[in-house]
Amino acid sequence: MTIFKETLDEEFLTVSEAKELLSDVEAERALDEDREMRFELARAVEHVNRFAVLEPEESRELVAELLDLDALDDESVAYKIADLLPRTRTELRAVFANERYALSGDELDDVLDVVAKYA
Repeated sequence: MTIFKETLDEEFLTVSEAKELLSDVEAERALDEDREMRFELARAVEHVNRFAVLEPEESRELVAELLDLDALDDESVAYKIADLLPRTRTELRAVFANERYALSGDELDDVLDVVAKYA
């Protein structure tokens, strides 16, 4: 017998937003002496603490500005850019390496200009 799980909802988060959520879980676990953090949770907390650069509100604003650009319509790519904060065309092209489309030089510059406001 196979049990199937259905995805009911999907929501993208930036690393900064994940840090905010995980810090709440970490604080909750710290209050209860009997509950330890599992290895996976501890590694996730360590990861977001290391790589979250922006505040959650700033990362949301950055994603919104990226989605306002005509060149960028894919929400997942906007979140990926907000997490990585690429500073050069080469770094930004690496984000689009797995996508079925590529941006022109001017479009790349527009994206980099928006990222530069926050980085």
